Amino acid sequence: MNYLRGATAFAVSFTMLSISVQAQEAAAPAAAAEPAAVAEPTATPAAVPAVAMAPTLAVAAPAPGLMLPSYTEVILTPDAEANSKKLREGHTIPMHTVFDVMHNGVVVIPKGTRGMGTVTWRTGKGAFGKSAKMEVTFNELTLPNGHRLPLAGMHRQEGEGNTGAAIGAVVAVGVFGAFVTGKSAIIPNGQHLMARTNEALAYAIPAGAVVIPTAQLAPAPSVAVVTPAAAATPAAEAPAPAPAASSTPTTD
Repeated sequence: MNYLRGATAFAVSFTMLSISVQAQEAAAPAAAAEPAAVAEPTATPAAVPAVAMAPTLAVAAPAPGLMLPSYTEVILTPDAEANSKKLREGHTIPMHTVFDVMHNGVVVIPKGTRGMGTVTWRTGKGAFGKSAKMEVTFNELTLPNGHRLPLAGMHRQEGEGNTGAAIGAVVAVGVFGAFVTGKSAIIPNGQHLMARTNEALAYAIPAGAVVIPTAQLAPAPSVAVVTPAAAATPAAEAPAPAPAASSTPTTD
C-alpha cells in the first residue's frame, strides 16, 4: 500500500515538472521576440526628421555679396515742367527714373522710382537777349522698400536766347534793343537727365524673379578691308617680257 502511494506521488511530481518546463519553453520565444518589436519604433523617429528636413535643404539661399556698383548711370526726368521763371535757388524738383536699372540680369532699380533734385544756381533772363540759366543738383532716389540711395551729378539748363533779335533792334532803333529779352530755362517732363549712384547698393535676387541673361552677340564675319592704296596697286603684275635680241646686218 505504501508502495502504491509513493508511485502515485512520484507520477504527480513528474507531471508537474513537465508542465513547468513546457511553460518556460513557450515563454522564452515570446521574450526573445520582444526586443525586435521594441527596436523597430526606435529607428523610426530618427528617420522622420531627415525626411522632414529635405525640402528645407533643397531651397537655395540668395547668393550673398550682390552689389550694384557705385557710379551706376540712372536716367531721370522731372515729374512736371521745371521753369526758371517759377523756381529759385533751394527749390526742390520731384523726379522719377525713366528706365529700369539692371544688374546680373535682374531689375535692381525699377522704372518710375521716385527721385529728387534741388536748384543750386539760377540766373534770370536779361536785356539784349540774355537767356536764363539754371543748375539742378541730383539728391537721392527713394527705392520701393524705402531705402534712400544718394545720387551724384548736376544738370545745367539754359533758355533760348534772343541775341540776334537784340542786335537787330539795336541797329534799327538804337536803345530799344535793351527791351529784347531772352527766354526762361525750362526742363520739360520727358527730358532725359543723367545722374549717377553715389554709393554701392546691396541687393538680393528674390525667389521667382525673372533673370534676363545678357545677350551675347555672335562674332561678326571677318571682312577684308581694302585700303585705297591697296586698291590702286595691281594684285599681280606680270614681268615685262625681255626685249628680243636685235641683230645688226653687216655689210661686206
